[in-house]
Amino acid sequence: MIHNKLLNPQSIAIIGASSDIHKPGGKLLKNLLESNFKGNIYLVNPKETEIQGIRCFEKVEYLPETDCAILAIAAKYCVATVDVLAHEKNTRGFIIISAGFSEENKEGNELENRIVETVNEVGGSLIGPNCTGFLNINYTGAFDTPVPVLNPQGVDFVTGSGATAVFIKEYGISNGLSFNSVWAVGNSAQIGIEDVLEYWDETFTDKSSRVKMIYMEKVGNPQKLLKHASSLVRKGCKIAAIKSGNSKAGSRAASSHTGALATSDVAVDALFRKAGIVRCYSREELATVCAVFMHPDVKGKNIAVITHAGGPAVMLTDVLSNNGLEIPQISGDAAAELLSQLYAGSSVANPIDFLATGTAEQLGKIIDCCETKFDNIDAMCVIFGSPGLFPNWDVYRVLDEKMKTCKKPIFPILPSIINVKDEINDFIYNKKRINFPEECVFGNALAKVINTPAPQPQNIELPEINITAIRTVIENSTNGYLGLEEIRLLLDAAGIQRKHEVEINNCQDAVNFARKAGYPLVMKVVGPVHKSDVGGVVLDIKDEETVVREFNRLIKIPETYAVEMYRMLSGTEIFVGASREAHFGHLVLCGLGGIFIEVLKDISSTLSPVGIDEAHEMIRRLRSYKIIQGIRGREPVNEKLFAEIIAKVSALVQAAPEIAEMDLNPLLGTATNIVAVDARIRIEK
Repeated sequence: MIHNKLLNPQSIAIIGASSDIHKPGGKLLKNLLESNFKGNIYLVNPKETEIQGIRCFEKVEYLPETDCAILAIAAKYCVATVDVLAHEKNTRGFIIISAGFSEENKEGNELENRIVETVNEVGGSLIGPNCTGFLNINYTGAFDTPVPVLNPQGVDFVTGSGATAVFIKEYGISNGLSFNSVWAVGNSAQIGIEDVLEYWDETFTDKSSRVKMIYMEKVGNPQKLLKHASSLVRKGCKIAAIKSGNSKAGSRAASSHTGALATSDVAVDALFRKAGIVRCYSREELATVCAVFMHPDVKGKNIAVITHAGGPAVMLTDVLSNNGLEIPQISGDAAAELLSQLYAGSSVANPIDFLATGTAEQLGKIIDCCETKFDNIDAMCVIFGSPGLFPNWDVYRVLDEKMKTCKKPIFPILPSIINVKDEINDFIYNKKRINFPEECVFGNALAKVINTPAPQPQNIELPEINITAIRTVIENSTNGYLGLEEIRLLLDAAGIQRKHEVEINNCQDAVNFARKAGYPLVMKVVGPVHKSDVGGVVLDIKDEETVVREFNRLIKIPETYAVEMYRMLSGTEIFVGASREAHFGHLVLCGLGGIFIEVLKDISSTLSPVGIDEAHEMIRRLRSYKIIQGIRGREPVNEKLFAEIIAKVSALVQAAPEIAEMDLNPLLGTATNIVAVDARIRIEK
């Protein structure tokens, strides 16, 4: 648990305080003095006796006991300073602004580790080093600006980058977004983003802020993040996050289809989706999503676009529609009555366009109709700017009043940030409202919020499988790809139906199998990783002459040590795979199989464990889902069996975490059956 002396100190020392507010030590003090802090402030600077009206001590040894210390001194002095504070001054909260630690070199990393050891010895809490600081409703312990006016129901923001936090705050504050706390954790030497989430989760009450914002450049502890983020969302919180630094696992591309597709960024996507986090890709998008969070929940996907300007309404309609939201047509007696109260040339079909000359009174009537008379509307977006001909005071006053009384959410899109700057500032700062100045940015953010699924259940029920048989295979295997017999045993133990094949080492055995099994047949090389790439797959073999010819050709392909033969099956090619990602656990993936996996790259992914319900969600997220359902007379794939195989693969890798990569590709699916035709499993103990 994060120490209370960091969160709500009664005394704070700034080590390295300065009279120059253009230096971190000076700006720290200025921000602290201008914050809500009512406790004692102590300063240390050997060259000063008084700084910004506060007495200054020459050495840290001369300080009285202090709850929290903020260090803005050279890294090389921080170790000894923390030691004195921790052991002699009973300090338990530490914020180290200073750089020059693990982000710089090995020596800096050693200094950082020594500081963490000291703080841990006394049960303290450390933010930083190499950060801009921390602020909450109790005090501002940060040197950066802007310092937001704090609101207990504002956004709780944790970031790995102080500079990025500055830019996000600037954008958010300028549009009316409020904050409750800002944690710039810097190097996360002791307290990282996952630890802050844990604190928010474990201290959550009815009075806590319900909006959480995250900027991260690494996921240090994915399982901890998943646990506490999903717990917070289940409690009623909403979380938006950026994970920057997307990477590609190109070096693994030849290993398996799943390995090529299961990059670390796919793992992050899966993690966020499983936790119910809205993933964002820019500062603007992150702040906008959190601004959407600050409004009442949208209960459906039907949106009314209310506008006095046609172009922005069309663009917003496009964005919402392209992201799965509906702009339903409005018609009937109530619509006709509303139209009669608007100027000639107006339209209420949706978008509801009441022209550039539309009045505040007309806007009020439109909103009232959407609220009480149009049952097919779940939320309203109001676009209202100005060409500079007249002020908008009355329009924004009506908008504010309706937002207070309407149960359906109203999102104000006020684009004229110059022409009616004073009116917008009044709307934001006096009426405490949020403005969305750009309709497409807003539309994408709203769609992301609505389309992000709820977190998965905390306890996921997996299918029953034969764990004893699975462990026997794994424990008797060495690292590398399993042979066909081991794969058969694992699939059988997991309850995954497979084809019945044989490995043939000479031509006469191939002929004998063909005579016994019948035609058509499939022949494949055993050995090469990508069989199709080397011409190692032959389908629809219908006679003995072809069996002989193709066996003699296939067995000569480099790396081939046998030829696999089986009766040819039919159905839609699908795939299920799993890949172990460092720290994340296993990714489970599904999609269309065969060559389509490489061409379309249409996959769904999630983190194991995967229950049946989540497996169905994965299938339905596929762009190719209509093919799974059966399209234009094609036989559908049994979705229930498909979902069961996904869950069984998850259960298999849970029982055998030594499985590094696994491909069932293709599985052949029909309306009644799904059979694994080809499988590769690599063990890495």
